[in-house]
Amino acid sequence: MSFFSPLIEQAVELAAQWHDGTFRKSQWRDPAFAPPGDDVLRVPVMAHVTAVALIMQRAGWGEEAVAAAFLHDVLEDRNRFGQTFDPEDLRSQMGEAVTVLVEAVTEPTRDAEGRKRPWRVRKEAYLVHLRQSTPEAAAISLADKLHNLWTMNQAITRGFDLFNDGPNRKALSAGPQEQRWFFEAVLSASRDYSDPRLEPMRAHLTQELDRFRALTGV
Repeated sequence: MSFFSPLIEQAVELAAQWHDGTFRKSQWRDPAFAPPGDDVLRVPVMAHVTAVALIMQRAGWGEEAVAAAFLHDVLEDRNRFGQTFDPEDLRSQMGEAVTVLVEAVTEPTRDAEGRKRPWRVRKEAYLVHLRQSTPEAAAISLADKLHNLWTMNQAITRGFDLFNDGPNRKALSAGPQEQRWFFEAVLSASRDYSDPRLEPMRAHLTQELDRFRALTGV
């Protein structure tokens, strides 16, 4: 096994450039240091995609799947300039295998006219695509949802209100009942695949779902 992967390094660099200056909606721990003036420390999106990729690596998935985990939000999220990343550009830079995995876990956020789709419509389309994909894509989805739900649970435990706007944060796009539905649906979709590496990932997500239900009462 090589300790260095040029493919993963390229994915890290591309993700860092694309997500530069973009941030998560919430926070779940105190700032690491006090910035000068009125600046506020927020959680970079790059921290999230790195956590997802590390989950994939620790679960035993290969370099293409880990690289795709670093890039799992580049087609879905706009950068700080409001630009979108073209799938063909991703294909030319990262290759077919990585691009197929990223596309498999990308929500169709906008319709043909560029209008943002409703939250539930996006999620249902995502689930249909996930069920028609591969074990690697299911693993990236599980890793993504595991980190998302863990951070949500941590934030709720700290007393942050995730479901209403507040200082330096935006509310989540859906309430606790809809969030629970989606995480449970991802778990269900992942069971279409029998790869043994998925089992501990499903178990961890189930644990976080149990914690979410206890914290929110839904």
